[in-house]
Amino acid sequence: MEYSNSIYGLFFFLFLLPILSAFPHNSTSTVQINSNSILVALLDSHYTELAELVEKALLLQKLEEAVGNHNITIFAPRNQALERDLDPEFKRFLLEPRNLRSLQTLLMSHILPSRIASTHWPENSLRHQTLSNHRLHLTVNPSGKKSVDSAEILRADDVIRPDGVIHGIERLIVPRSVQEDFNRRRNLRDISAILPEGAPEVDPRTNRLKKPAPVPAGAPPVLPIYDALAPGPSLAPAPAPGPGGARHHFNGERQVKDFIQTLLHYGGYNEMADILVNLTSLATEMGRLVSEGYVLTVLAPNDEAMAKLTTDQLSEPGAPEQIIYYHIIPEYQTEESMYNAVRRFGKISYDTLRLPHKVVAQESDGSVKFGHGDSSAYLFDPDIYTDGRISVQGIDGVLLPLEEENEDESSSIRRAKIPLVKVATKPRRGGMKLET
Repeated sequence: MEYSNSIYGLFFFLFLLPILSAFPHNSTSTVQINSNSILVALLDSHYTELAELVEKALLLQKLEEAVGNHNITIFAPRNQALERDLDPEFKRFLLEPRNLRSLQTLLMSHILPSRIASTHWPENSLRHQTLSNHRLHLTVNPSGKKSVDSAEILRADDVIRPDGVIHGIERLIVPRSVQEDFNRRRNLRDISAILPEGAPEVDPRTNRLKKPAPVPAGAPPVLPIYDALAPGPSLAPAPAPGPGGARHHFNGERQVKDFIQTLLHYGGYNEMADILVNLTSLATEMGRLVSEGYVLTVLAPNDEAMAKLTTDQLSEPGAPEQIIYYHIIPEYQTEESMYNAVRRFGKISYDTLRLPHKVVAQESDGSVKFGHGDSSAYLFDPDIYTDGRISVQGIDGVLLPLEEENEDESSSIRRAKIPLVKVATKPRRGGMKLET
């Protein structure tokens, strides 16, 4: 009887053996990480803020797989860049559970799926793809300092392990997709928190405002943008009536600050950002216009183009502002919309905030070319910043209005040069009187 039971148990075990072998074993399904791994070194390093974000982003398993497949290079921002230098509102955005994908994209944009030590740093400017498919620009300046995008390498080869290397950098690298997602979420939150109010209507006979009519939140303003511009630098700008009256639907000053920070993070547009920061009246007025419901497209010359400006072009009072005004289009345009327009119509004239000058755009070499002759520029870095209200397009030259250079000085009728003061229509005080 005992012999028959043992035979029965043996047959039962042989029957279950192929079924059990079909299930994977947990002990071999995950990648085994050595205690000497670069990932373990990151979690135990002095980059505590970055290590904490990696854990909150639930990236450990994905990074373990990456380390198991190849060497990696980690660009680790110092703790101060994440503790004190980072915008608190942006940090709250990253830590919200619904923005987990943005946090993961941000962190994986600091990791290359290859090993690049300081001794093997590329001499030529090259772009390397990260784990998030974002490309990092590795450069070396003439003094020998290494940088990745706009962040300088502070501690090269700070941590070295057989499967990777960590370089300490001065600041956080923010991909464009994460910045745009942050701007979009914040703007939608601002709009949804405000009840719609009436936008003003203008009586064409008296040029006075009619009784406000109810309009949806964020509706475009009734008055032309030129009527909303300040009369001149010597006069205090008066707020133009726009959607919502005193309560704006958009925080224009914050959006202007966002796109200036984006220019700095993008790299290669520091001169443009510097002018916008130092010319506070210009940045303030742009923010006010956006708050009133107007939209703007900024054609931003890169640093190489700004360096070609002469002292004479910048020495006259108001000259820098007038140059920037000529690069601002009172429309919302993207690379796609402008390229489609020039492809369809051949040549397009866009109004600018520098009255009465227009900037001409046309197709050239598969891109969009602005301006005329020597003062022309190509669309170089498209869609640097787009949030639905402000669009920033990088160009490789400084645009200048077409001046009348061949005027006959002895002519009795001379056309006056455009003054370096902002032109705006004078407000009327009541209706027009008709003489009989």
